[in-house]
Amino acid sequence: MEKKTVELLEVLERNGRIPVKMLAKMLNLEVDETENMINALEANNVILNYATVIDWSKAVSDEKVTAVIDVKVTPKRGVGFDEVAERIYRFPEVKAVYLMSGTYDLSVHIEGKTMTEIAQFVSAKLATIDSVISTTTHFMLKKYKHDGVVFEPKKEDKRIVVSP
Repeated sequence: MEKKTVELLEVLERNGRIPVKMLAKMLNLEVDETENMINALEANNVILNYATVIDWSKAVSDEKVTAVIDVKVTPKRGVGFDEVAERIYRFPEVKAVYLMSGTYDLSVHIEGKTMTEIAQFVSAKLATIDSVISTTTHFMLKKYKHDGVVFEPKKEDKRIVVSP
């Protein structure tokens, strides 16, 4: 991949709302050339989505419950972990699935309305999959940073320091 394309992707990853004209100027490219690069990246599924990071605790009163579930599975011959990962990511509650190194094989990130709803998902849907050996569920208590965005930036210290 060309250096300018990588630069474009890095800028868009930080802020997908930058106007094409500004992007072109930042990259020393023509506007048409920049638009063509973006269109090609979208068509080739390099750019998959333009997402917004939202602090839901400030937007709604009934905040969602988020959990990370570590899943140990038995991989299937010929398809490895892919088949079970696909079964899991098809559930609408599932926001992300990652193949991991270490004790557990998959990391499943889900959202629900309550802890009980997530527990029900684990017991009724996840644990019943043939390849699943065991699960460990971790509930997120507070989000400090997500996708590079700090949720509660540290307030600047406004004390006046007097030196002797």
